[in-house]
Amino acid sequence: MFLTPLIAAFAMQSQPIRMSLWANGAPGSEAHKGEAEQAKDWWVKNIHDPSINVYLPPKDKATGAAILIFPGGGHNQLVYPPEGSEPAQFLANQGIVAIAVKYRLFREPGSTYTFENATVPDSYRAMRLVRAHAAEWGIDPKRVGAMGFSAGGENVSGIAFGPGTGDPNASDPVEKESGKPNFIIEIYPGPLGIPADIGKDAPPAFFLISNDDDGHMGAVLDLMNKYRKIKAPMEAHILQLGGHGFNMGNRSKLESVKTWPKRLTDWLADTGISVPKS
Repeated sequence: MFLTPLIAAFAMQSQPIRMSLWANGAPGSEAHKGEAEQAKDWWVKNIHDPSINVYLPPKDKATGAAILIFPGGGHNQLVYPPEGSEPAQFLANQGIVAIAVKYRLFREPGSTYTFENATVPDSYRAMRLVRAHAAEWGIDPKRVGAMGFSAGGENVSGIAFGPGTGDPNASDPVEKESGKPNFIIEIYPGPLGIPADIGKDAPPAFFLISNDDDGHMGAVLDLMNKYRKIKAPMEAHILQLGGHGFNMGNRSKLESVKTWPKRLTDWLADTGISVPKS
């Protein structure tokens, strides 16, 4: 297996640091204060206290880069751990501080949240929270990226193409930090969050999808065309087969799917993102 030995190695080294995104409770979630998350096997639901789990790399491997990971699940559940803790463990073993994000779900039955009032604010807050702890966690605040799977890719799009400027006058020091990622990684993303036009400050991007993922191919092609139009740095991979939701690939029988994380590793190295800064 491509991924399993790396996960096993990491599990012996560290446990993640859990931190709520909003110390005083998420705005708009007051009616759900104290409600517990629901989790079973590969999914998590009923998230009203959005949080991050921070996976610190071994000190002798640390590069200073960090990547926030937004799992998919159609915004009615989170595919976690397959698109949360597993990619975090994979990245941490390469010296990257990896942060798995649990965000509120606006399509869960009975939800009062929306993409605009919960998903995007949670995503911005996660970026700002990580930058606020950059010195503590050994992170270069100029090398903080965002990675999203499926619906989580929509979270990434929702914060990647605006200014994301922090509020210098905020009483909360976290809100003073920038919420815009320095680079993005979108794995079979959905269309939400992609604006009609993107500016020339679009962060460098890595896109990956399979050709038989008809429901999400349009979003990737749209992003690719927008990036080419403004000549922004981008790498894209279209696998012949794989369907949708193959996670980190380690459950697939297809070699191209099982080894896709190596394409990401190469891109992170080629762009200098995962190379330690002297």
